[in-house]
Amino acid sequence: MYDYKIITDSTSDLPVKLIKAMDIEVIPMTFTVGEDSYTNYPDERDISSHNFYDRLRGGEMATTNQIGPVTFAEAFEPALKAGQDVIYIGFSSALSGTYNNARLVAEELALKYPRRKVYAVDSLAASMGEGLLVYYAAQMRQNGSSVDEVHKWLLSNRARLAHWFTVDDLNHLKRGGRVSGAAALVGTMLGIKPVLHVDSEGRLIPVEKVRGRRQSLDALLHHMQNAVEDPEGQMIFVSHGDVPEDAKYIADQVRKKFHVKATEINPIGPVIGTHSGPGTVALFYLGKDRN
Repeated sequence: MYDYKIITDSTSDLPVKLIKAMDIEVIPMTFTVGEDSYTNYPDERDISSHNFYDRLRGGEMATTNQIGPVTFAEAFEPALKAGQDVIYIGFSSALSGTYNNARLVAEELALKYPRRKVYAVDSLAASMGEGLLVYYAAQMRQNGSSVDEVHKWLLSNRARLAHWFTVDDLNHLKRGGRVSGAAALVGTMLGIKPVLHVDSEGRLIPVEKVRGRRQSLDALLHHMQNAVEDPEGQMIFVSHGDVPEDAKYIADQVRKKFHVKATEINPIGPVIGTHSGPGTVALFYLGKDRN
């Protein structure tokens, strides 16, 4: 058993095999589709990502919920009681209030357990961008790094975690207030595909508009080429909204163009997928910065 526990939430969209292999604890978040409520377990025991996206395609609406303080206390405190430290890596504070709930609980438990360390880290990231930071934290722990060393690395490197993604349907971004109704209508008619990223403050930012699906996928690769550092030594994550073929295209091109160490593909879970919609493809790596 490690002397500290790494905890994240299900918006990290990590594959089950990595969660198990790297001994990561994932707090599932809850969401609603139509009139049905579900829990976003990484193993999709409540609802598969495919079925979730099919329901969105069918016109049903989805909503999501934050993780509350009680749930965080229930996740953190058993480890502290057992003599372990805790580091939680959470969903961007610019996109959800979940991280702030975790921070408040961590501060309370640090007072209750003064001999233990309880860190809550704002990933300023989403989906497998958040997951990639968790992956590196777990890798550092496997290699013998202390909880303080992992905490310091995360704070120093989270601004290097690049997120580039494109969506297939502008209407989900319209509902989230990211594009106007007129832009969504015209863009859909003209086949316009926005390319977006998550900036250094953890906010979702539209960057450019591309006509055509393949061009939008290639734009993700173009941005990676401009900013990636030491790709041969990196694990690259690709997530998708129920479009595995497009995700595979990105992963194949990344391996071909950048000779990366490894790639991992996983679906975007329902909590993030509620806002990005089916057809989303996202690419995550470490670069000079997030731009």
